[in-house]
Amino acid sequence: MLKKYFDGLGLKKHDQKKEKSGDKGDDKEDEGFPAVHDCYMIYGGPSTQLTARQCKREHREVFAARMAVPQYLNWSSTPITFTHDDHPDRVVAPGVYPLIVNTRLSKVLMDGGSSLNIIYLKTLDLLGIERAQLQPSAGGFHGIVPGKKALSVGRIDLPVCFGTAANFRKEVLTFEVLGFHGTYHAIIRRSGYAKFMAIPNYTYRKLKMPGQGGHHR
Repeated sequence: MLKKYFDGLGLKKHDQKKEKSGDKGDDKEDEGFPAVHDCYMIYGGPSTQLTARQCKREHREVFAARMAVPQYLNWSSTPITFTHDDHPDRVVAPGVYPLIVNTRLSKVLMDGGSSLNIIYLKTLDLLGIERAQLQPSAGGFHGIVPGKKALSVGRIDLPVCFGTAANFRKEVLTFEVLGFHGTYHAIIRRSGYAKFMAIPNYTYRKLKMPGQGGHHR
């Protein structure tokens, strides 16, 4: 990829020289959908500790044939849309700032880039949860401490509630517990989005999900 990048820089400089000399050449090659040569993904977390049987089951789920009778998830019948009513008065830098949910914990980061839900020991202390409630956790993960493998103190199932008494959703999420200090109280990631059927909008910095009575918040 680096080689292609620097080769591209060389071609770009060559085209700039041609433009200065008056020879613009044929621009038709720049039109259309770009060619795809490589595909990369981030992989890690608990999925790296799967047994051979679990890997086979995961493989069958991914490559399963289309079922004759679809199986729909709960809350999937509720449409979620974003309109001008959701648009903030001013968008300074679309997508630059993180999506943070203010609940009983004032700093919960909504991050859809991984499959791990994370909470810190200090947060459990604030909630009055004893450490004896932690369950063993298998395997470490990368991306929390730059350049190092992070190890979980344990894992715990906690009820998570969004909304108000008039319109709310509550589900139980599994969190990996970390022993060091973090910027946020907790981080809810891809698996949390899926459990709540939630849709984030990083431009408007809003999160919507189906709620009681078929309404979303």
